[in-house]
Amino acid sequence: MKTKDVAPREWNGPKGRKERGLIIVYTGHGKGKSTAAFGAIFRSLGRGFRVAVVQFIKGEWISGEVKALEKFGSQVDYFSVGDGFTWNTKSLAKDVECALKGWNTCLKLLRAKNHDVYLFDELIYVLKYKFLSLPQVMRGIREKDIKAHLILTGRDAPQKLIHMADLVTEMKEIKHPYRQGILAQPGIDY
Repeated sequence: MKTKDVAPREWNGPKGRKERGLIIVYTGHGKGKSTAAFGAIFRSLGRGFRVAVVQFIKGEWISGEVKALEKFGSQVDYFSVGDGFTWNTKSLAKDVECALKGWNTCLKLLRAKNHDVYLFDELIYVLKYKFLSLPQVMRGIREKDIKAHLILTGRDAPQKLIHMADLVTEMKEIKHPYRQGILAQPGIDY
């Protein structure tokens, strides 16, 4: 019996090519937002790009991604600006202060225009919790160099931010080991 060919055989994509940086959003309630973002960061580093990462919320929690970034030396600038998860900090004033400090770091990086790719990990949580205002962040994003890429992560991305982005991926949880009582695993989750 002969197999019917159901694979696409014609290219229906764009014919021209625009050269400009993208705004990428990884959002949703499923696991993998930061993982996808760091995947893009490591691809960029592999291509010799200069990268800046600003990580909100997690604080001093050292992940495998951060340890791997250290191997790229001066090719990457990393900033941890959070003071920890909100259920640990228990201080709205301190959380807002950390978010503002982090956002000022982001603005400084965007204005200096020294990087090809920026990752503002968990910035969307900062918006969700109203530690920063959406108009404030959107104004700052517009200061990005036209050729630079910007990646933002966090649950519940606001519709205006989704509209501004070039690529939006929503992670959807189907099954998670945490629901079975299995805690985060080093090398897999962090």
